[in-house]
Amino acid sequence: MAKRIVMTFVLIGIVLAVAGCVYERTPYNMPHQEYGWNEPGFMYPDQYDPSLDSNIITEFDSNGEMIYYTGFNANEQQIPVSGGPHWLYVHGGSCVSCHGVDGKGGVPIMMGTVIPPDITYETLTAEEEHEDEHEEHPPYTDETIKVAIREGKDPSGEELDYTMPKWDMSDADIEDLINYLKTL
Repeated sequence: MAKRIVMTFVLIGIVLAVAGCVYERTPYNMPHQEYGWNEPGFMYPDQYDPSLDSNIITEFDSNGEMIYYTGFNANEQQIPVSGGPHWLYVHGGSCVSCHGVDGKGGVPIMMGTVIPPDITYETLTAEEEHEDEHEEHPPYTDETIKVAIREGKDPSGEELDYTMPKWDMSDADIEDLINYLKTL
């Protein structure tokens, strides 16, 4: 009897292993990240309905705007990222995913510990003292905005919340992104 139970479990294990291998090799027909369900505002394919007017921007006036909305630059290269929420790697994402279309943040994000702040250029560079979850810090400059984007640090050198990804942007791309932030 015990031998029969063991053989049943071995057989079930083999069936599950084979099923897992077949599932792993089944191609997932995901649309290209540039358009479709992977656009900001859609976390899963079944949420995307192309027949609805979603007000999602698909044409961009600048490289900086494209980076802000898609995480891709004008050369259609995805901007490499480290840190930040796991869904960023799985579903793609960009600045707009957390800070919103107007750059003002204010809405909790999935897996976040803080509410994303206002990253409009006017707010970041204002002379008033800035306060975040760590301590007060001086206003941002273009250089400290670059450090925040690339290294996840505020102007006083303190780490930003762990949900802020570190973006590996070229000098040209980060300049374009900062110029776009100035328009928000």
